[in-house]
Amino acid sequence: MIYIITLSLYLLTLIGLGIYKSRQIKTQSDFAVAGRSLSPGVLVGTMLATWIGTGSILGNAGKAYETGFAALMLPLGGILGIILLTKIAGKVRAYEKFTVPEIIGDRYGSVARILSVIALVMAYMVIVSYQYNAGGAVLTTVLTDANGDALISAQTGTIIAAIFIVAYTMLAGLVSVAYTDVANGILMTIVLVIAFPIFWIKAGGWSGMEMSFGEMGKPNHMQFFGVYSGLDILNFCLPPFLLVLGDANMYQRFFASKDAKGATQATRILVFAIVIIELLIIASAWVSSSLIPDAENGRHVLIYAAHSFLPPFVGAVMMTTIVGIIISTADSYLLVPATTLMRDIYQTYINPNANEKRVVLLSRLLVLGLGFLAYIVSIEFAKSAGFFERALYAYTIYGAAITPALVAALFWKKASSVGAVASIISGTTMTLLWKEVSWIKNIFPEQFYNSVDEVLPAILISVLALIVGSLVFPDKK
Repeated sequence: MIYIITLSLYLLTLIGLGIYKSRQIKTQSDFAVAGRSLSPGVLVGTMLATWIGTGSILGNAGKAYETGFAALMLPLGGILGIILLTKIAGKVRAYEKFTVPEIIGDRYGSVARILSVIALVMAYMVIVSYQYNAGGAVLTTVLTDANGDALISAQTGTIIAAIFIVAYTMLAGLVSVAYTDVANGILMTIVLVIAFPIFWIKAGGWSGMEMSFGEMGKPNHMQFFGVYSGLDILNFCLPPFLLVLGDANMYQRFFASKDAKGATQATRILVFAIVIIELLIIASAWVSSSLIPDAENGRHVLIYAAHSFLPPFVGAVMMTTIVGIIISTADSYLLVPATTLMRDIYQTYINPNANEKRVVLLSRLLVLGLGFLAYIVSIEFAKSAGFFERALYAYTIYGAAITPALVAALFWKKASSVGAVASIISGTTMTLLWKEVSWIKNIFPEQFYNSVDEVLPAILISVLALIVGSLVFPDKK
């Protein structure tokens, strides 16, 4: 009962805050970039809660259940990407934009801008879809009867999560999301610091884990090296590296900063926050997995561990924080494509003179429409791969399509419109076709093809197209 009460109070508080903040939304700047008013402290909290989403809590944690200690390598790509973002943040804030496609459009023209919008919406709908599924997984764990049986199905839980996420995003946009993110980030840090030693003691420390994993037939779960091949590490780390380096969510936070200096300061602090939280999440999942022989429960290892192994109040706070992080990530990945479609399509090509009231209303309606589309995607993805695989796929779509052209727009003067268009098209196409078209499979040795995910061929062809296209077809001056 304490889980239901704690979660209900949290959700009601969120809705109340959203309703209160919604009264302050007067302009597109208020809704999309919080009136460009966020301090470095708030920026750290909202970027942390946005990045630490289902990909970390269920994706990386689930991979830790499958492979053990070696999973501590998984955050490496994202951390390296954020380190590089510290060199980009101030430059991006100085643009005074709302969206990533605006930067691409200003540099490369309308075709590149529209193509980047398409790639962004595709990738972000996949990301939002598995946030819904994750929310549903938490709700089915929390809402149980006296015998521990779920009171609702996973599908019903997903629908409830989707409705709440869409409603909360529609209310106040980034204004409400940013400030609740700060609380979520602080709570997540505190609860993981408390939970990890509890899991460690219950597992019997290093020796107890060795014994448990040995009995499960998983002795390699205590090994750090030799579990993943070099290609495995590349497949796992390259997609989040590419995503975070060009992530429209991060850029939206930079746009929302009070100034360029604040954006840079916040990103530097974020590096250390991400290292701490990511490693605590994976370490907690690894230790807890020694207590969970049932693979079905291991699919959602942190959710199950919080519910089963922690003192009720600590477990309830951890479960509630997980829900908060999922909501935060989903809100952000809904808000960005809505703002992008409004700014880069409607206001650019359909109604450039739309007043602020209409823009805010249509932005909310776009959140609703995109939220429904993401739910349709979630139904299909619920039948397929796990959270980790879905996260990598979505990251690859975005990272291979948009990140090379975006980074080149900021730092390579010779990058041209033809190169950017070729990069976006080739990166997206290769991601979608690599595992789906038989003739591609026939070109490569079977062992190589089966061990390489979409990310490597997609980013290689995207960068190659950008460089060759730019050098062969330079922009006319």
